[in-house]
Amino acid sequence: MAVHTAAIFAFLVVGLRTVGRRSLPQLRVADLVAILLLGSAVETAMVAGNTSLVAGIVSAGVLLVLNSSVGQLLARSPRLRHLVGGAPLLLVHDGQLLPDHLRRAGLSVTELDEALRERGECSVADLHEVVLEPDGTVHVIPR
Repeated sequence: MAVHTAAIFAFLVVGLRTVGRRSLPQLRVADLVAILLLGSAVETAMVAGNTSLVAGIVSAGVLLVLNSSVGQLLARSPRLRHLVGGAPLLLVHDGQLLPDHLRRAGLSVTELDEALRERGECSVADLHEVVLEPDGTVHVIPR
């Protein structure tokens, strides 16, 4: 069992390093889905017999190839990238909160204030714009 687990681990490390070099905040939705499915795909291979090891490696390989293909499609198609990844959302404009946009983002004023404090900003009124990016980062543009 330990040998199977080590083999799956080595395959996934090499496969994930080959497919892409994104950091955690840069992960796309498709990346997260692939990671979740990889765990399920290789679980049996780590605890069962030799035939499961091959099946687990094949399943993991297919998931890595699919994830890489989705990444290439997203890189080539702005429309698909927008559909899957979303678009930036303006939360503050000319020092004014945009409550409808906050609601659409699922954020409270308290959460926005916390994000602003993390960036050293104290007052919304002092800001030209605050933008919530599709990856969850908040960009602040002072006046």
